[in-house]
Amino acid sequence: MYVCSCFGITEKQVKEHADAGACTPRQIASACKAGTDCGGCVRAIQAVLGRGTCPRRELLDRKRTPATAADTTAEAASGTGPGIAPPGIAPGVAPGIPLSDAA
Repeated sequence: MYVCSCFGITEKQVKEHADAGACTPRQIASACKAGTDCGGCVRAIQAVLGRGTCPRRELLDRKRTPATAADTTAEAASGTGPGIAPPGIAPGVAPGIPLSDAA
């Protein structure tokens, strides 16, 4: 079944790209252009991707896990807690981890 009629991308092709490591609609678009023309297939791509295992998503989920009281005390003591970013890094932005592609 076609997911993206603009570029003739099938559900099977999206799954193959996902198996190769494309975990988000933006990564699928980079791999095969699906979702970059009219955008009507982006929700279908999201449905194909679902909430399966993805190394990048696991990293993002770990970053979103609430800190315990002991974690925040240690961060405050070390000066690396929330809102205290290293020079050149905006507060709340994790270096090296791209922002989520979810719409």
